[in-house]
Amino acid sequence: MRIKDIQEEIVEEFSMFDDWMQRYEYMIELGKSLPLIDDKYKTDDNLIKGCQSKVWVHAELQGEKLCFTADSDAIITKGIIAILIRAFSGQAPKDIIDADTKFIDEIGLKEHLSPTRANGLVNMIKQLKMYAIAYQTQLN
Repeated sequence: MRIKDIQEEIVEEFSMFDDWMQRYEYMIELGKSLPLIDDKYKTDDNLIKGCQSKVWVHAELQGEKLCFTADSDAIITKGIIAILIRAFSGQAPKDIIDADTKFIDEIGLKEHLSPTRANGLVNMIKQLKMYAIAYQTQLN
C-alpha cells in the first residue's frame, strides 16, 4: 500500500468519530498496537529531541524498505507515533522523504494538541524523514 493510500485510510478512520475525546481514545488504542522497539534501542541516540514525553524510534532497512519500531512513556504520544509509523513503516526511503504530511492537518491532530505536543509531533516527523534520508544515501 502506498503512503498516500494509508494516509487517506487514517483520515477516513478519524472522520468516523464525532468528537476529540473519541479520537484521543482511538489514538490510545493505536498506541497499544504499535510495533514495540526492542529495549536495547531505548537509548539517547534513538530518543526524539524536543518532545515533552520520551519517544524512542528505531529504523531498520529490510530489503529496500524502511521499517520503524517505537515506544513512548506517554499514552497519547505513543498513539501519535503509532499513526506516523503506520503511514511510513514498510516504505521505500525515497517515498518517505517525498511524502507530505497534510493528513495530520486533515485529521485535525495538530490543533488539538498542546503546543509542546504539537512541537513534539513536528520533531517526530522530522526524525522519521531524517532516518529515510540516511538510509536513502546508503541505497544510492
